[in-house]
Amino acid sequence: MYLVPPMDDEPPPEYVAFVAGHLAALRRETDRLVGGDFEAGHLYMDVLADVAGHWRRLTWWGWLAHKDAPMEYMSRRLASRTKQWRDEQIYEVDIRVLRTQPYMPLRGPGPTLAVRKADVLDDTVRVGAGPYADAGIAWVQAYRKQQWHRVGRLIATGILLVGGMIQYMSWLSTLTS
Repeated sequence: MYLVPPMDDEPPPEYVAFVAGHLAALRRETDRLVGGDFEAGHLYMDVLADVAGHWRRLTWWGWLAHKDAPMEYMSRRLASRTKQWRDEQIYEVDIRVLRTQPYMPLRGPGPTLAVRKADVLDDTVRVGAGPYADAGIAWVQAYRKQQWHRVGRLIATGILLVGGMIQYMSWLSTLTS
């Protein structure tokens, strides 16, 4: 019996939906923060694994506080992981943010009726398998980390129990002698 049950080995649908909704923006933000460095592509997966490891706590806190706690935590972890990545670089990282130009058609009277309606209609693009795969990979990484932490806690508890028993036995031997 568990006071707090362990993490499931499969991601819940809410987490998969969260990843699907935020994956594109997270990748863009990661690319922006690391200057498009190909070697830093793993940062967004590390951030998703961090969110997965705290998913239950974040959803409870979001429900209690009536705010988007997973998104806030994801933003903090992205900033922290990016800072850690920059500190680990051999050479100084220089990132320059360039202004993007708004889309302007080259010729023609302007956007078509379909393009103007697309701004107000719901998106009809289906989410591919990418967000589901990334959510599953991040969840498994968090699950394995949780398993290792559990093993570490068990080992530390065993060491403390054996140490306590040794101290207790030595205390008893001083009383009897």
